[in-house]
Amino acid sequence: MDKLGTLSIFVQAAEGGSFVAASQRLGLSSSAVGKAIARLEQEMGVRLFHRSTRSMTLTEEGSFFLDTCRRVLSELDRAQAQLSRSHSEPHGLLRVSFPLTGMLLMPAISAFMKAYPDITLDLDFTDRLVDVIEEGFDAVVRTGEVRDTRLMSRKLGSFRHRIVASPAYLEREGIPLVPEDLSSHRCMHHRFANSGKLEPWPLARSGKDLRIALPTTTVASTLEPLIHLGENGFGITCLPHFAVAQQIEQGTLVSILQDFTAEAGVFRVLWPTSRYLSPKIRVFVDFMADNLFVPERAAAHVNGQKAG
Repeated sequence: MDKLGTLSIFVQAAEGGSFVAASQRLGLSSSAVGKAIARLEQEMGVRLFHRSTRSMTLTEEGSFFLDTCRRVLSELDRAQAQLSRSHSEPHGLLRVSFPLTGMLLMPAISAFMKAYPDITLDLDFTDRLVDVIEEGFDAVVRTGEVRDTRLMSRKLGSFRHRIVASPAYLEREGIPLVPEDLSSHRCMHHRFANSGKLEPWPLARSGKDLRIALPTTTVASTLEPLIHLGENGFGITCLPHFAVAQQIEQGTLVSILQDFTAEAGVFRVLWPTSRYLSPKIRVFVDFMADNLFVPERAAAHVNGQKAG
């Protein structure tokens, strides 16, 4: 019999005042209760009960042990109840690191907050390479492949880039019809904050990558300045589709050379392999996978509607 089971037998025998009472409460035979108590006394090297033909009372050691057993079993019951509540009701602090481009994913993040109000989010936005385990993050969202074997991952969605410019710029400077035409235009580039390198434009023709030396008129380490400058006619830039979808829909930016851009990236959520996948992490992973690149679904959550 397991040790916790034996402790329960001892508590029932002590509270009931006899092996018979304990056996009736636990659905065991009196002999099974007696043998369990005898093994417990033998292992501990002390007598827990004074026994006679008419009564059974606790020894001094037995009284001390009873108080300890009650505390242990009570804490176990409390822990089990808490885990049960946690399983059905995700709650608590959730620390998540996003790339700087994650600011553009706020519709999905705010939708998650609406759907799970009992989860408190601690959001970190950075392009540096964070140590998920050492820095105490529950999860991180990043692009690219997983290189850390200590982490589990799930693909959230892939994205393409859009080469965009304002209508005013294209009217003034002309519309590039093939990638080579970009050589005579003002090209504005995103620079990776972590490495300092310019992000290459994923140009392709007939499924083959194109390497074209593009002019560099402006460089920015985040996407928002490039969006602003593009909308105001300062040049052409290449950005993830989720960063400029709204501007394209509103007409402040125009997508060009769509037949010459390849799929460029994948968003993944990562979490420590060794860490218990708590309900709050599980619902975050599932929600982001379902809603990250579906703006209308995220909007439905924010508006209190059922997502389709």
